[in-house]
Amino acid sequence: MPASQLTIADTPPNDAAVTVYDRDHLKLYMRLLDANDAGATLEEVASILLGIDATQEPERARQVHDSHLSRARWMTEQGYRDLLRNGLPTG
Repeated sequence: MPASQLTIADTPPNDAAVTVYDRDHLKLYMRLLDANDAGATLEEVASILLGIDATQEPERARQVHDSHLSRARWMTEQGYRDLLRNGLPTG
C-alpha cells in the first residue's frame, strides 16, 4: 500500500513486539529518522510525511511526529530483534 494511502494514527502502537501497524509504516519510520538526521523542521516533516499542517495544528503535529519518531527509534534499537526472530507480522 503506498504511504500516501496509509492512515497515520495520532500515536503508533506501544507494543513490545512489532505490530501490523509498524509493518505498514516502516517506510514512514525510516523517512522520519532520515528527516531528523537531516535537521528537517517540524513544519516540513508534518506537511510532507504526516499530512498535517503544523501552523493549523501545532500540538497535534508535534505529538504525531514525536510519537512516531520515538517508535521509529524503538524499531532500530529493539524492534529489529523481533523482526529477526519472527519476521514481519501478517494480518
